[in-house]
Amino acid sequence: MKISEFKTVLAAQETISFQLPDGSLVPSHFHVTEVGKVIKHFIDCGGTERLETVINFQLWEANDYDHRLHPEKLVSIIDLSQNKLGLPDAEIEVEYQAGTIGKYGIDFNGTSFLLTNKLTDCLAKDACGIPQEKPKLKLIDVQTDAQNSCAPGSGCC
Repeated sequence: MKISEFKTVLAAQETISFQLPDGSLVPSHFHVTEVGKVIKHFIDCGGTERLETVINFQLWEANDYDHRLHPEKLVSIIDLSQNKLGLPDAEIEVEYQAGTIGKYGIDFNGTSFLLTNKLTDCLAKDACGIPQEKPKLKLIDVQTDAQNSCAPGSGCC
């Protein structure tokens, strides 16, 4: 989800909730401790130089159980970040502390913002020697050549 879409959805909400991939909710007393622009400049395993930019939100919870971040306050934090940091309309990545800092994508289900699992991937599969996965066929779908098949009385055995 890009930041423009996030702000549009957020502006229509009365409360904010984030749901983790396992279905549990981030405690409602969370804080957004960072809104930033993360630029990743790297070379993939095939030697291609790449530049990626994401908008980073860091969610954090403390013993501040009376704290509730309201949508209009988060919109103002995002607006300030856009003005001060020149944030592009890029995809959002959310950091949240679990066993270690987890990085998540974000989606919306009509009620909650969903923190979605992010996966690593090879960006240069054609250059790094990983064989392409062969299509899986069901044996029942495999057509046999009648001339090369061995049927009773065919004289093949």
